[in-house]
Amino acid sequence: MSEYSSPSTTLVKILDRYQKASGKKLWDAKHEFLSNEVERIKKENDSMQIKLRHLKGEDLTSLHPKELIPIEEALDNGLANVRARQMEFLRALKKNERNLEDENKRLSYILHQQQISMGGNVREVDHHGYLQKGRDYPSQIPFAFRVQPIQPNLHQNK
Repeated sequence: MSEYSSPSTTLVKILDRYQKASGKKLWDAKHEFLSNEVERIKKENDSMQIKLRHLKGEDLTSLHPKELIPIEEALDNGLANVRARQMEFLRALKKNERNLEDENKRLSYILHQQQISMGGNVREVDHHGYLQKGRDYPSQIPFAFRVQPIQPNLHQNK
């Protein structure tokens, strides 16, 4: 085994030695094609990793100005797509908000109608659409907390 595995020995060399020693064919054209395909995919992956680093703004110093133009265009297109998606999302949120407000108004109206039909003392709906049933604010505030007019102490002026 030591003769098959030295630091300079590759898998191909090991398989070739085994094939010669045993007389069995392990490495054929199909395996060669697959090996070449793996090498091609590794190189493509390395190239894509470099492009990704460039898009992230890394390793740009080695590029020429002409090589920066397509990167800038790709980033501009990506930014436009992100902004379009954000606007789409905001429009959907606004539409949902309007729908919820309409539903709230509808439900407030139904509640108001039900309270009237039950003979309740319903005052009116405030500017938020909430019912102000029987609220009489001055009488609900305890006397001690009501604002009293400020008058000077008449005893101090003597």
